[in-house]
Amino acid sequence: MGNGISDQSSIFSNLPFFKSLHIAILGLDSAGKTTVLYRLQFNEFVNTVPTKGFNAEKVKLVLGGSTVAFHFWDVGGQEKLRPLWKSYTRCTDGVVFVVDSVDAERMEEAKTELHKITRASETQGVPVLIVANKQDLRHSLTVAEVEKMLALNELGATTPWHLQPTCAIIGDGLKEGLERLYDMILKRRKILKLQKKK
Repeated sequence: MGNGISDQSSIFSNLPFFKSLHIAILGLDSAGKTTVLYRLQFNEFVNTVPTKGFNAEKVKLVLGGSTVAFHFWDVGGQEKLRPLWKSYTRCTDGVVFVVDSVDAERMEEAKTELHKITRASETQGVPVLIVANKQDLRHSLTVAEVEKMLALNELGATTPWHLQPTCAIIGDGLKEGLERLYDMILKRRKILKLQKKK
């Protein structure tokens, strides 16, 4: 059911002024997913608690000169909640995968979950923005180290991705990352449109 916005989006999706994108925010617990969401929503730091289910927010951002409406689904990252991620990635336009750049010990676990998402049939070809969060902290891994530890080069040619260094608490890098994600989504839509015409 919902609030009716999704029903309207199909009517308006072809009009340039109405762009509503469904984005799933995923990642291990304590990576900073909810901090990312509320930094985008309120443009300020919001003290958060571990997400037991999900948070859903509609956020309008100005990207590349136009206003884009995002419908973000921030889903809890505890191990017992991860099987539910599939429900939120069905028909998604993009995935924001948040990793804790300081937590080198759990990078292998993050890699496993990220690769699982990109290989699932419902997310084939869906653009992924990997947010290397907590870059402001002293012992954070470099972007090159995160890229290597997550084996991003193994994601395959069908998964467009971008790795963005960020600090969600102050918002550094988030907008730039979302601009890249938006570009990847638009590119994918063009390709899908061309394939439909064939």
